[in-house]
Amino acid sequence: MSQFLWALLLSLYVLGILFLTRLPYRWMLARGMEPIRAVYYNRKIVHMAAGGVGSLAVPLVFTSPWLPLISGLLLTALTWATHQSGWRFYWFQTPENRNDVKFALMWALSVSALWWLLNDPWLAIVPALYMAFGDGVTGIARNALIRRRSKNLIGNVFMLLVCLPIGYAAGLHAQPAMPLWGVLSALVATAVEPFEFGPIDDNVLITVASSLTLLLGLWLGPLY
Repeated sequence: MSQFLWALLLSLYVLGILFLTRLPYRWMLARGMEPIRAVYYNRKIVHMAAGGVGSLAVPLVFTSPWLPLISGLLLTALTWATHQSGWRFYWFQTPENRNDVKFALMWALSVSALWWLLNDPWLAIVPALYMAFGDGVTGIARNALIRRRSKNLIGNVFMLLVCLPIGYAAGLHAQPAMPLWGVLSALVATAVEPFEFGPIDDNVLITVASSLTLLLGLWLGPLY
């Protein structure tokens, strides 16, 4: 029951973030910002406040990956349904892409799959943290400096600064400790972020590439 209660509370928290981000959207428009730039700022706020904080909560309050998986899939269904129905969360969703749906889906799949494969919830959330905080900071930096949605490499500099300590700390925590594999996973996540291949966006590439790197590290053992 306590696990279910935590899942419910965290789901309500995420829903609260989704709706409360209308406030910064309106504030940015009132200051004369283009709507599309406000949308992309908001999307990264959602990445960090919902996806990032939610990721950090997973190993603290859950004892198995089932409820995070179910919660993530329900959020995926919600964001997909808003696109399908036309009732979008217009303050962070756009008709041009459904990257928010892929974010929720990859969060659910990566956290649960890695937890089962690695048997370590802290390592399991690492790719989700890269996607939430690393890619979140990347988008904010590009939006602020380039003033439009782009794949300018300046964003990757900021992403690497965020992801390196996350990867190192997670690798150091692993049993056996593999901090260099954690660092390598951060480098890989940052390297693949600028690319998109049709429906395969940066959310997919970041989580899959960094997850494979961590799995390879567990298989090969620590680097010295």
